[in-house]
Amino acid sequence: MTKIHVYFMPGMAASPSIFERIQLPADTFEMHLLEWLLPEKEETIEAYAQRVAKDVKHDNVILVGVSFGGILVQEMKAFVNPKKVIIISSVKSNKELPRKMKVAKTTKAYKLIPTQLFENIDMLTKFTFGSSIIKQRLKLYEKFLSVRDKHYLDWAIEQIINWKRTESDSEVIHIHGDADEVFPIKYIQNAIVVKGGTHIMILTKYRWLNDNLPKIMLEGC
Repeated sequence: MTKIHVYFMPGMAASPSIFERIQLPADTFEMHLLEWLLPEKEETIEAYAQRVAKDVKHDNVILVGVSFGGILVQEMKAFVNPKKVIIISSVKSNKELPRKMKVAKTTKAYKLIPTQLFENIDMLTKFTFGSSIIKQRLKLYEKFLSVRDKHYLDWAIEQIINWKRTESDSEVIHIHGDADEVFPIKYIQNAIVVKGGTHIMILTKYRWLNDNLPKIMLEGC
């Protein structure tokens, strides 16, 4: 039996190691982990997606993207012609972005985010004033945030806020947590909902994903 090649794209600035707990049956699937490239000056998301698509070396693949990686794999669809596109903790169009992101687009407030802080996680920790939850989250960031380049972070935030897609692609399979704090479930349409899933459920709900992803991937194949 020919294996199904599955390409995984991590979330914004994240390392492919966020998929370390994801296990697919090895007799059916072969996993490939994509990485973020540094964007070229004023590069569009479409041009960027075309560059990343060159790292997909097989035909009839399944693309899986988390958060901003979910947005990117939808843009890659035009260059890869995949068997399926699955997004996790992401959005299918700019209509699913939360109100605060739409406000940020109008006011250009996103340009004020001090992304240079991410270049030094220790410094960022000093800004958290002792909240154990935030410190715990920062430990995760320290482990899984691989791209701390300010130019990349500024570019990525701008691409999310200004994403031009207005209509969802009905072929895209969307998996979303009902406790997602970045893309709240109330703005999300037509998704497979994971109870208790937060924005980082690729790490925290890996058992659910390991149980259900193979079925979702094989359905209709």
